[in-house]
Amino acid sequence: MTPSPRWYDETLYDDVRQGFVADRVLYEGETGFQKIRIIENSRLGRVLFLDDIVQTTEADEHIYHEMMVHVPLFAHGRARRVLIIGGGDGGILEEVLKHDVEKAVMVELDGGVVDICRTYLPGISNNAFDDPRTELIIGDGARYVAESAGEFDVIISDSTDPIGPAEVLFGETFYGNCRKRLSPGGIMVAQNGVPFFQGDEVTTSYRRLHPLFADVTFYLAPVPTYYGGAMTLAWAALDAGARNRDQAELAARIDAQGLDLRYYNADIHRACFALPEGIRRLMRLTD
Repeated sequence: MTPSPRWYDETLYDDVRQGFVADRVLYEGETGFQKIRIIENSRLGRVLFLDDIVQTTEADEHIYHEMMVHVPLFAHGRARRVLIIGGGDGGILEEVLKHDVEKAVMVELDGGVVDICRTYLPGISNNAFDDPRTELIIGDGARYVAESAGEFDVIISDSTDPIGPAEVLFGETFYGNCRKRLSPGGIMVAQNGVPFFQGDEVTTSYRRLHPLFADVTFYLAPVPTYYGGAMTLAWAALDAGARNRDQAELAARIDAQGLDLRYYNADIHRACFALPEGIRRLMRLTD
């Protein structure tokens, strides 16, 4: 008799769920900060859950990580120092190191996530933690940007949803401290949820970022595993023209790098800033 498949539900929402069949459960445990589970699924490969919420899968992680990294770095064009807040699976770090950066500082609160992902999801980080340009700090990202003295050309906040320890990474104080850590012409981007279900995050982030930066908007990344449609990534730049680079210049920058990418390209870069009217309405300063 064939055993019934073992299903794991994502529990991000109270009234809607998506489920994943586990062909194998590779790891289950707790880190001291959160519950962690890694399963193997025949369609998606290995799947990472934190507190029963899907964080990444081997099948589509490249879309999210490429869009979080290459949009700001190619728009900037001269990024040498990059700060990553969160990103314990190492996917953001790997993409950053494809560029000619001098330093990539990654501040992750939960060292257990880094260790477990290096063991069970090594293809996502692809040895990025061993790169001499990497500085890994296990600590509080919000405290780091508040207390550190260094400047960065690009800051990438790859946090979980604004629940529990990650809530502070969506606050005015955190955004203001990131603004202080940016060098002239700097860019900050941040994970900002799926607006079909989490539209209030778009509104709140826009209101908090708008007074601090010359240009604030969102761009879109269609990651199939994140239920509910394309997700919004917050864009906050000190240079008001950074997201409107000449298309030929941008394409030349990308071609010159010769990166082996699976989703991002110059056309996607330009198109991702085209927002549906519903998201534009969420970007309101007054009710």
